[in-house]
Amino acid sequence: MSKEIISTKDAPQAIGTYSQAVKVGNTVYLSGQIPLIPETMELIEGDMRAQITQVFDNLTAVAKAAGGSLADISKLNIFLTDLSHFPLVNEIMAEYFTEPYPARAAVGVASLPKGALVEMDAIMTL
Repeated sequence: MSKEIISTKDAPQAIGTYSQAVKVGNTVYLSGQIPLIPETMELIEGDMRAQITQVFDNLTAVAKAAGGSLADISKLNIFLTDLSHFPLVNEIMAEYFTEPYPARAAVGVASLPKGALVEMDAIMTL
């Protein structure tokens, strides 16, 4: 089965040795997104709400470039440097997703690239 590399200028460019997403058959593996603004590649300024929102916007752009949407995400992984922000993630996630919700994991981590407070990756089924 061949792999298709997904890339869009509407999401931050890879800052390492990875692709924004890889499509294999009808499955798309979306790399982790942190709250970078695509045009500047700088972390969004503001509070945790701004960071979470930017991550969902970045995931939306990559999903769209792959021919899907957040509604096609079957598994979402959330990495937080402070798990006390998890209720806010739930609140904002409800603005981007409707039932049935994807399977999900939330993990507390010591640190994330560029000092981000949140990162998310996903698996999407088209």
